[in-house]
Parts: sequence; structure tokens; C-alpha cells
Amino acid sequence: MAGFVMDWWPVVCVTVLVVLLSLRLRRRDADTRRRVCVLVLGDVGRSPRMQYHSLSLSKHGYLVTFVGFLDSKPHQGVLNEEKIRIVPISEVMGVRAGPKMLTYVTKVILQSLQLLSVLLTMERQSHILMQNPPGLPGVAVAWLVCVLRGSRFIIDWHNYGYTIMALSHGATHPIVRLAKWYERFFGPLAAHHLCVTDAMKADLQENWGIKATTLYDRPASIFRETPLKLQHQLFSRLARAHPQFKDSGSDCLGEEVERTVFTVRDATDGAVTLRSKRPALLLSSTSWTEDEDFSILLKALEEYEGFIQGGVLLPSLVCVITGKGPQKEHYRKMIACLHLEHVQICTPWLEAEDYPLLLGSADLGVCLHKSSSGLDLPMKVVDMFGCCLPVCAVNFDCLHELVKHEENGLIFRDSSELAGQLKSLLSDFPSSDGKLVAFRMNLRTSRGQRWDDNWDQNVLPLITAQG
Repeated sequence: MAGFVMDWWPVVCVTVLVVLLSLRLRRRDADTRRRVCVLVLGDVGRSPRMQYHSLSLSKHGYLVTFVGFLDSKPHQGVLNEEKIRIVPISEVMGVRAGPKMLTYVTKVILQSLQLLSVLLTMERQSHILMQNPPGLPGVAVAWLVCVLRGSRFIIDWHNYGYTIMALSHGATHPIVRLAKWYERFFGPLAAHHLCVTDAMKADLQENWGIKATTLYDRPASIFRETPLKLQHQLFSRLARAHPQFKDSGSDCLGEEVERTVFTVRDATDGAVTLRSKRPALLLSSTSWTEDEDFSILLKALEEYEGFIQGGVLLPSLVCVITGKGPQKEHYRKMIACLHLEHVQICTPWLEAEDYPLLLGSADLGVCLHKSSSGLDLPMKVVDMFGCCLPVCAVNFDCLHELVKHEENGLIFRDSSELAGQLKSLLSDFPSSDGKLVAFRMNLRTSRGQRWDDNWDQNVLPLITAQG
């Protein structure tokens, strides 16, 4: 009997300590019900959906603690909102020496400890709303904190982390298999689940036993067609750093006219008009990752150049490719090796306020996003549609939930098909007739819900149901 007690007393002591710690961490105050933590183990500035969550919560009077990496500037609306407090965390790298597995394991451990410290030392939150992916180790840590503090845990499923990892390592790699087990084990422990498509909702239910609410990405109110005066101001700013926007004859003009390659501003009355023989403005927003084959666009642009050199009457192109990502420098070197006369390419990094202005000024968008799981939709297309910008998008499963072929854009499978679509859509540019204009008109007349109404219907009830 004495031996039994000796064997079990450490377990009893630890259990008592955990219970006491939990009771202490669960202490309530008057503001607990009005506090929500929004968590992303990624760059806050490049997580628009989580920024929208934060803004929606703040509009309903919640105090938001927004936790994530602060690598790029969030939208000004987030920065200006007094009810949103950004708590930056840093991405740890792990042990650099030894095998890669050791580096990965130590990174996970250190990131867990950092995140655990941040979440346990902040004021008690009624909910933790976390983006997945990336979810390793955040999902387990957030769930544990919610257990200890009596908070409700909500996962917003954007994709599956293990399918993204499989792009680099292969589906059978031990790390990928571990990540898959991790998501399948800890994911169902959340109190509520959101997801981005009906296809993902069905997959979560069938294969994971998770009942989720579909919250389609919707454009925020900042995404709309850009008035001509704002277009001219944007093009003028961009022309200072990117010659693709600068009119080659601008320096020879008098003070009465101010020009960019796309616009003309009359200095006498400030009126702005589009130039009749301007190039078409093509926009592709990319994360420069392995799930986006950027070479498809480059090959299509080379084919488009060939059409013009072969005598086809087509407008010249200014192709703007925005975003940050690990493969950006690789593709910038490829761009530098191209010899294009009628197609100009630039890769600026835009401030959060300028990005919607550029979308609202473009003539056509291109999306190269290929879902690793086949279950998520590209946010960039949602934003483009908010600006009534027609899109050519590379095909993958469930894309039809967003892009309607021959209605609001076109779906392609390879570079040759994309080149043919560019040729077809721009053959009569900038005429007011043709498919491109028809697609834009369809987008204007078929606008669905904006983010705020969509969020109020699908997410707010989950928050208020628990007080």
C-alpha cells in the first residue's frame, strides 16, 4: 500500500497543481466576455481574413488582441482601431546544427513555449479564434490555453497544413505524416469551426468528423472600382519608382497637362481621362510559393508577345505582379532574362492602402493559385471581384464555387490556354464592347454580400452564444 502511494503521489500533486492553476487562470473580470484573441502563426499584414475578423469583432464592441508575426504593415483600419491591440510574436528558427529533424523539433518546442507564454500572460479571453494553417504548434497550444482558462476555441480552416507541406516534402515524408496526424487529432478539439468553401465543409465532416460553418471570403468595402482621379494619383506615385507607369514624353510637356502611361490630368480643371492608346493593365497578386506556378504566366506573356510580333493587333501590356514570398527572387531573375518589347513587367510591394486602388484600376486579373488540398479558394480573386475586375484563373477542384467560366472570368489549364484567353479578351481593347467589358458588367450587377453582412450572419452568433 505504501508503495502504491509512493508511485502515485507525483501524479496526484501534478493534477492538483494543474487544477489550481486552471482555477487561477479562469478568474473572470467584467471585460472577459468582451475580449477575443485573434491568432495567426504568420504575418499579420498578409492575413487579410484575420484582419477582417478583428475589424468585425471591434465593430461589435469586442476588445481584440491580435497575435501574429508583424513582418509587413497591416491595413490602416486595423492600426487605427482603438479596440484592436496587436501583440507581435517572432518566428523562431530552432537549432541550426545537426539533422533537419532536430531543427524542426526544436523550432516547434520553442515556438510552443513562446506562444504559451504570450497567451497565458494576456488578459483572459472569452474566445481564441485561430487561423489554420499554419497550425503547428498553434492549434495544440491554443486548445490547451482554452482548457486552462475556460475560453472557447474557434479554428478558421483556410486549408490543410499537411497538404501544403507535402508540396515540398512529398506526401509520405515523416514530417508530413506527423503534421497530418496532428491536425486530425487536435483539430476536432475546438469548440467551433469555420471554413472557406462548401467542399472543405463536406471534407471536414466526412473525413475528420468536424461540423464546420462555411464562411466564404468576401471583399471588404475598401475593394471597389477606383475613381479616375485616384487612379492617376496612384499611377503618378508608382511612376517615381517604376518606369512602366511613366509616360515617355512627360518631361517634354508643359504645365497644363500631367500624364502617366495610362492617364492624363488637365492641370487647369483637374479633370482626369484615360488615354485612348494606353496599354492594358494586367495584375497578378502572388505569394510566390510552390502552390503557384508563376512560369505559366511568364510563358503566356511570351506567347502574347509573339502574337504582336506576328502581326496580330493587340495592345501592349503592363503586367504588375505584387506580393512577397520565398520564390520571388528566383522568378525576378527569370523575368530579367526575358526579351519582351510589347510586354513590361514590374514586381512592386504595395502598401496596404494602395493594393485595393491598383486592383480597382486594372483591366484584367490573373490568378495562379492551385489549392494543395483542392478545397480552398484564392482570396486574391475575391478582392478582384470586389473591384469588378474580371479574372483568368488556373483550374483546380472547387474553383467553380467562385469563378464562373464565361460569366465573370475564364478558367485555364496551361500557359497556351492563358495566352489565348489574353489574346481573345484584349483583341478589341479598350473598346466598350467584347467579353472583358461584359464580364465587368456581370460583376457589377451580381455583387453578393460584403464581408460585414456575411460575418454577422455566420460568426457573430458563435461568439455571442457563449456570452
